[in-house]
Amino acid sequence: MIKVENITKSFDGKTILHDVSCEFQTGKTNLIIGQSGSGKTVLVKSIVGLVRPETGRILFDGRNLLTMNQKQTKDLRKEIGMLFQGSALFDSETVLGNVMFPLVMFSDMTPGEIRDRALFCLERVNLKGADSKYPSELSGGMQKRVAIARAIALNPKYLFCDEPNSGLDPRTSILIDELLSDITHEYNITTIINTHDMNSVLGIGENIVFLNKGHRDWVGNSEQIYTSDNKALIDFVFATDLFRKVRAYELQKRGLS
Repeated sequence: MIKVENITKSFDGKTILHDVSCEFQTGKTNLIIGQSGSGKTVLVKSIVGLVRPETGRILFDGRNLLTMNQKQTKDLRKEIGMLFQGSALFDSETVLGNVMFPLVMFSDMTPGEIRDRALFCLERVNLKGADSKYPSELSGGMQKRVAIARAIALNPKYLFCDEPNSGLDPRTSILIDELLSDITHEYNITTIINTHDMNSVLGIGENIVFLNKGHRDWVGNSEQIYTSDNKALIDFVFATDLFRKVRAYELQKRGLS
């Protein structure tokens, strides 16, 4: 579990995060949502240590990131997997080389063990046989799956995903959501997903943190969104005609319309 307690962060005198507290649960898909400028990216960067808040605590299973020394921080980062928005694959490396990279850099495995682990991770994301291909030969969805394989190569306790469905078609987005959800539950990972994709919110949102103008405005799961009376949340999630119809149907099923 990751706990954020009373985080405040400012840039050039402008406060971006206002005393934010929330929990991200182990073995669940934790989503951070909110409009552009709501503070989502700053919150994630604070949690992974890329920016330092002025106040508060960030606890990784009780260990405060903000009081760690250099060695403790380095050890913690070995427990973290990152899935970047653009996949961030090395174009000059094969698929296998991309997945092996963190193992070569940060593990004590033998070359044979590294190769076996990378091949296992590729098989887990349904890319068996693609190891000799290069990223340019893959579709966007396949590239994203390679990035997921690389992110889980070191068997992380914590997995951070930045807009994992960005640039993907709806069907592929659903497949990526299902894969992230399956991996989270299978390996009991604390997964945090920063997303604008409302299909992800309603499909795999087990613990959702909604930020509004730098404040934590609502916390709940995908089922609770339908019956929430938080106007800012409803206006954000159900902004389109399609999603408004989905909400109306769900409320009707519950006898609440």
